[in-house]
Amino acid sequence: MTIWSCATCAIEHADTEHPPMTCAICTDERQFVPASGQRWTTQAELAADGYRGVITQLEPDLYAVDVVPELGIGQRGLLLRTPDGNLLWEPPGFIDDAMIAAVRELGGVDVISASHPHLTGASIQWSHAFSSVPVLVASADREWIRRPDPVIELWNDTHEVFAGVTLVQCGGHFAGSSVAHWSAGSDGRGVLLTGNTLAIGADRTSVSVMRSYVNRIPLPERAVRRIMSAIEPYAWDRLYGAFSTIDAGATAVVGSSLDRYITWTRGDKPDEAAM
Repeated sequence: MTIWSCATCAIEHADTEHPPMTCAICTDERQFVPASGQRWTTQAELAADGYRGVITQLEPDLYAVDVVPELGIGQRGLLLRTPDGNLLWEPPGFIDDAMIAAVRELGGVDVISASHPHLTGASIQWSHAFSSVPVLVASADREWIRRPDPVIELWNDTHEVFAGVTLVQCGGHFAGSSVAHWSAGSDGRGVLLTGNTLAIGADRTSVSVMRSYVNRIPLPERAVRRIMSAIEPYAWDRLYGAFSTIDAGATAVVGSSLDRYITWTRGDKPDEAAM
């Protein structure tokens, strides 16, 4: 039997003799199947192709867990260390003995979670490598679980992982799309780990929200306001997205960006042709 990973999104699938016909993650309107068609891979094939892990400190107690060359959607995993335990956020779709050893040197993993189904990577394999720690999945996204396993635990609304580390369900990109709030981060000013629940713009001074980023499907105003309401109670100054960071002033950036989004979706601002 083989644990298959989709070569496009790098999400692990159930242990079977033959790979699935399709990847439900990629055939959904929020993702895509390449023009070349569905393709599957395995951890052994990825290792043979030269994939490896790279771990980089981002700030005290927070580390990026990357894979090179870029794999799947290409998100960076984040290892958050706390006195009560360590959270692996959005684990990569690749795992090997060297990565396990490097993460173990930083204290290992006690809980695994992700912002939404696109960025769950090889969550179950990472869990099994660290004594089958819990993999937290928003209940609203349970239909997207590709590899069922007893380590999976469902949660709703908010969930305190450790003291000062809270998962917050925002919705938007997926019904269960979430962020992780770390109160001690950024020298006590607070940090949000957002994945693509809030996606940082190419200018690194804005964020956006979408039902589908790759297929350009927007969200309605009510969904944007629900995201704003979900994160409003939390204090934070820095934002770590799936691919980049807003180092400071992120609360104001998110507020102004989402206000702008609503303005344009409502049509409150005239376009250039009308100005």
